[in-house]
Amino acid sequence: MAVNERVKKYREIGGAADLVRVEVLVPKARRDEIVKAAAELRSAHRAEKRRLVDFIQKASELYGLRVFDNIDIEKLSELPPKARIVANALMERGDARAYSMGRKMISYLEAVR
Repeated sequence: MAVNERVKKYREIGGAADLVRVEVLVPKARRDEIVKAAAELRSAHRAEKRRLVDFIQKASELYGLRVFDNIDIEKLSELPPKARIVANALMERGDARAYSMGRKMISYLEAVR
């Protein structure tokens, strides 16, 4: 696979699929501030994604078919809608703990918007 193809794949479906390239003009003396701010934004974004993946994985392990019997979350490519569907399923079909977990997921999704 050529380098250009790898870069394109990385940006479309890989780790950078939900990031955009931004080019700005800033004073030379303050360049490092912008680079540091961008790194912090990327780090926070990745932590948010990791948290949602952890929520979904834990829900699947604890409740599996009981709650997700007719839901195919693999059809959704975006993580927030997938987490929202899982949270709603937990709240509608699960026990009290599942409801609590679903509520936490919804609260988290609303907080990171």
